[in-house]
Amino acid sequence: DDDRSLLLSSLRGGCDALLDRGGPDQLLHGEPHPGNVLHTANGPVLIDLETCCHGPVEFDLAHAPESVALHYPELDPLAVQEARRVVLAMVASWRWDVLDRFPGGRRHGPRIVDLLRDGPPWPALGALTP
Repeated sequence: DDDRSLLLSSLRGGCDALLDRGGPDQLLHGEPHPGNVLHTANGPVLIDLETCCHGPVEFDLAHAPESVALHYPELDPLAVQEARRVVLAMVASWRWDVLDRFPGGRRHGPRIVDLLRDGPPWPALGALTP
């Protein structure tokens, strides 16, 4: 169907664009959205580390609010947009998983697909509200 085709093309196209940019890979958290940050007396601490991976920093920043990316002036803005496209497609796909336990997850999937269809620019995952 159209939604599935959009998700597949977003994942493939976005991943290809990120790989083609030739930027350095580094260790990434994989999902550093605000829900995976604990605020402690010693500063913020990332939790939920099972999604750690290697890739361009833009992938991690695609999860974070727009204001976080402003602290990285060396970022490739086109890579950030492609990473946001990939992240949105990943999250939308998870929302259709029959085992998805995200509260209201089924409701969010179509909304994220609409965002993919409307973009670019695509919003950072951290900008989405439940």
